[in-house]
Amino acid sequence: MTDIAKAIKSINKLAEFSVNADDINQVTWENGTTPIPANKILAKQQELITEYNSKQYQRDRAKDYPTLADQLDMQYWDKINGTNKWQQAINAVKQKYPK
Repeated sequence: MTDIAKAIKSINKLAEFSVNADDINQVTWENGTTPIPANKILAKQQELITEYNSKQYQRDRAKDYPTLADQLDMQYWDKINGTNKWQQAINAVKQKYPK
């Protein structure tokens, strides 16, 4: 999900480093990269985890939405027939997985 390397890159996208076993105590800073304090990395990691967890409903919804091709087809036929099947399909998924 969110490892030490992702947290470091989130803080400094140009950082050059290696991490052994995703262990904060085993970060090697390379090519003159200024080390980032461990507490700052861990705080960023927790922030990224919290953000990821807060969007679980989006990941749940994604698998239940009709395919893009099906949605476009529904929209086309809704326009031709004056129906709203596309909106009904989308709303059903949103109701099943509320924010």
